[in-house]
Amino acid sequence: MGTVAPSFTFGIEEEYHLVDLESRHFAAAPEELMRISEAELGKQVAPEFFRSQIEVGTSVHNDFAAARKELARLRGTIARIAARFGMAPIAASTHPFADRSGLETTPKPRYQALAEDFGGIGRRLAICGMHVHVAIDDPDMRIDLMNQVRYFLPHFLMLSTSSPFWQGEDTGLKSYRLAVFHELPRTGLPQRFESFTEYERTINVLLRNGVIEDATKIWWDLRPSARFPTLEMRVTDVCTRLDDALSIAALYACTLRMLYRLRRANQKWRSYPAFLIEENRWRAQRYGVSETLFDFGQGKLVPFATLIAELTGLLAEDAAALGCEREVRHALNIATGGTSADRQVTRYRHLQSLGATQAEALVGVVDGLIAETVEGCDV
Repeated sequence: MGTVAPSFTFGIEEEYHLVDLESRHFAAAPEELMRISEAELGKQVAPEFFRSQIEVGTSVHNDFAAARKELARLRGTIARIAARFGMAPIAASTHPFADRSGLETTPKPRYQALAEDFGGIGRRLAICGMHVHVAIDDPDMRIDLMNQVRYFLPHFLMLSTSSPFWQGEDTGLKSYRLAVFHELPRTGLPQRFESFTEYERTINVLLRNGVIEDATKIWWDLRPSARFPTLEMRVTDVCTRLDDALSIAALYACTLRMLYRLRRANQKWRSYPAFLIEENRWRAQRYGVSETLFDFGQGKLVPFATLIAELTGLLAEDAAALGCEREVRHALNIATGGTSADRQVTRYRHLQSLGATQAEALVGVVDGLIAETVEGCDV
């Protein structure tokens, strides 16, 4: 076992759609928009697979208030620059109504190669997500904690959902993004590994045969980062509200710290079959916070708000140690008040009840997303 305690420093990456402020459809970022953004934000901003997407990433943090301030600055900067081009970012994993056909792939060799590799599936990837990195320096500990924290991935997903619509249809799912993403290879729940050596040996089968160039093309819900000594959580939708994003990042970091405490005491979180965790993952994707997840210890379905209340209690020591009690408590607000997906569907139905057409109601949903994305940000 590793003898040095992890630092549990963290970073957050968010992907946004760019929309035209007149039509509210997808808008391709002109080169000038990216040039100005890179001049202001440096390596903290990057293009994404489609030209209508943009990604930001925080620096490494050990303070959640500072991380919130930085993410607010990143969002606000992108919104301010986009407005100069008649555009706005929306922090939602799918656009409520825009047609993905005709979207242009970003002209970078990596994305062009991916488009060629993905074929028709690639043309559906008009989706955005949030990734949270937490530093776990020891590679074997990283794998051990990855095996255990898989149990909680459905909980994090449930709190993040922001993709109920797809090309104008209310899909009935709270995270339709995951359905689209799951069409790709090398996605979903990672398997259990006995060691970092076994993980490397497994990945190297693909590397040696030229199937992938590096482990960045492993798109599991959770993975050892190929770039940093971190465990990267990728299952979540991008959160429309800043507070929700920070809450999920805090829950993830605190859960890893709790599992480390168990490890230090020669204990582990009980292991459950991937089949059962996948069932919770589906329930999170389909129903969101208003429904139930399995508590496999009890062997029964439990209201999600009850599970989150129990989890935040379990993590009290870790939240105090990492200085994120406020962020962890906020998960209770999400569980009882709903996610972006819930607010989008509620707004859509409300506007229709007032006499709006389907098209008008969907535009109203986009307007709500534009406003929520920059709440608390300096634009």
